[in-house]
Amino acid sequence: MQPTHDGDRLMQDLQSDFPPVLTEWLAQAAQAEASDLHLVAGFPPSIRLNGRLTHLNESPLEPDRLNILLIEACPEHFQEKLKTERSLDFSVALGGDLAGTRVRANLFYTTGNLGGCFRIIPGAIPDFEWAAFPEELAERLAGIRDGMVIVTGPTGSGKSTTLAMIVNLINRAGGSRIISIEEPLEFEFPRMPNSMVSQREVGVDVPTFADGLRNGLRQDPDVILVGEIRGHDTAQIALSAAETGHLVFSTLHSRDAKGAITRYTDLFTDDAQRDIRSQLALCLRSVVAQRLLPDVRPGRKQHLALEVLWNTFPIGSAIRTGKFESIDNYLTTARDDGMVSFDESVRRLFKAGKISQQVAEMNVREAIQLYR
Repeated sequence: MQPTHDGDRLMQDLQSDFPPVLTEWLAQAAQAEASDLHLVAGFPPSIRLNGRLTHLNESPLEPDRLNILLIEACPEHFQEKLKTERSLDFSVALGGDLAGTRVRANLFYTTGNLGGCFRIIPGAIPDFEWAAFPEELAERLAGIRDGMVIVTGPTGSGKSTTLAMIVNLINRAGGSRIISIEEPLEFEFPRMPNSMVSQREVGVDVPTFADGLRNGLRQDPDVILVGEIRGHDTAQIALSAAETGHLVFSTLHSRDAKGAITRYTDLFTDDAQRDIRSQLALCLRSVVAQRLLPDVRPGRKQHLALEVLWNTFPIGSAIRTGKFESIDNYLTTARDDGMVSFDESVRRLFKAGKISQQVAEMNVREAIQLYR
């Protein structure tokens, strides 16, 4: 999949103009297989490795030097937006020894100084074994014909990776027109026979998520990937797309599957929520909630805990009537329908010796669940 012309121009500029010292820090982070590079005045450059923050062997960053460095890294046509909005998201494709690696950047102001966080994105979409995501579950999600699938969890829990892996299954199978709206672009989907993927970046190719969705519906899509549902306009158009025969994948920030459903409805005014619940009960297919939990040995790779909800008749009824408190019970009792609760997922990790008792107890509703 090739980016749009604007995306190509953006990446070419940054490959040649990205500050060398920042490229070096990113190279150190990538070599260590860190997820993020953090740059904040007064602190050394730091990386997040397996969930833990670690300083690089560098001096604390001086504010003036860091401001210059991050302005140089910022695409020129985004610099005015950074000044006015005081925060900016963009993505870059790096060259040289980091060719094939993409970086999702967030620039921000703190105590009057510019700071940055750079998420390192592998050049290729990871495989399910690396991500510890059940391939059987991914194939079931990819086989859905229409409706909405929501992947939820806190920042850094791997939501974008999960969606990229699932949508790439559809891409590889062929026969589908796929449209993604992201802010910024992360993984690039490969070109596959008899598939067509258009990736549109908010702020570069399209003004907003809602605009991208609205326009995308005119482009004969089978599958629509919405990087994140943040407001009621995007949420409403996504529901309408799911109702009219499209398969819509998106993310939300919430603690668990039930929280994703309540958060979705809370995006709307009180007088609209009854209708939204009815729509959601009709077109929601599944919610997958994710958490990354630290290994029992500090510094090792984190473990994926999953909660999986399928929109069965009882779940649909609970959504329609607003009786969300019953959803947790269905997650626990309807295993034959493919439901998995966080309690069950965490218990498996604990019994396998992958996470500590303390971590396990922090991630179940009641500690007694671990020993049943």
